[in-house]
Amino acid sequence: MSSPQSPRSSYSQRTNGNDSDEDCYVPRTPRRTPMACTFCRGRKLKCDGRSVCANCNKRGIPCTYVPVSGQR
Repeated sequence: MSSPQSPRSSYSQRTNGNDSDEDCYVPRTPRRTPMACTFCRGRKLKCDGRSVCANCNKRGIPCTYVPVSGQR
């Protein structure tokens, strides 16, 4: 008679029995774009940071990057 495998045992089989990988898991954080273009900043959209971003390219508008002053 075979017993059903627990989720942990099936996980360890998929990772070649290496339980140390499970302890060292670090979630991947997305890279942050250094600066958003003027259009994306104004509309609060996610800018991809390319020379002509996808949002501006899709709308056919000029994509300009203007640094924000650091006054607080």
